[in-house]
Amino acid sequence: MPVSRLVATEPEIETVAMPGGPVQVKWRRSGHARRLTLRIDPRDGTVVVTLPMRSSRRTGLTMLKDHADWVRGRLAALPESIVFADGAEVPVHGTPHAIRHHRHRPGAASIEAGEIIVSGDPAFLRRRVADCLRLEARRRLTALAWEKATVAGLKPRRVLIKDTRSRWGSCAPDGTLAFSWRLVMAPPRIQAYVAAHEAAHLRHLDHGRAFWSLVGELHAGWERDAAWLRRDGPRLMRIG
Repeated sequence: MPVSRLVATEPEIETVAMPGGPVQVKWRRSGHARRLTLRIDPRDGTVVVTLPMRSSRRTGLTMLKDHADWVRGRLAALPESIVFADGAEVPVHGTPHAIRHHRHRPGAASIEAGEIIVSGDPAFLRRRVADCLRLEARRRLTALAWEKATVAGLKPRRVLIKDTRSRWGSCAPDGTLAFSWRLVMAPPRIQAYVAAHEAAHLRHLDHGRAFWSLVGELHAGWERDAAWLRRDGPRLMRIG
């Protein structure tokens, strides 16, 4: 999952009338896009249309409406969203944890015995749960990245935790590894696979045969775990 050198503008968002009802569309213009593309952002259920610099929005609208059935099908297949709220259940390392709000308990939020305990004003609950999970992701994924890199005789420049929409991890040419904080909700073996994948990019920035051979050395059975991410990863994007 190497870093793309894509040059893109900030997306513009609008509601577009489609057969079957309106949809939210994000228009994204890219200097390196070779063709117009459509994808669904699983976090908020918007349709992302990426336009090459010379393509018009009218062309994008035509393609969007030509693929109306595909868009509707993908939107309908999105998992139900889960908002961080008192009583909601979210996975931590693949195990369900119930969010429990205790207004007068000291501290902000902590993970304890199958629960995420949150204190203080309920208006800040959602942010505090997210911050707690990000901290746990940093602890877990940083350790895994260094573990996998060390086994390969490699060394990351640094490890970052981000809130990415379309990638679980990335490796920059300078050796910086980055991971989506939402991986903290995935089972441990999935976290280990993504850490191995990005650590292998420290030696091979492509996805050639040598790269996958190294991934296999660092994480046996990676094919199964890559398939889990493709199948169940969108569900994690719908939590929060």
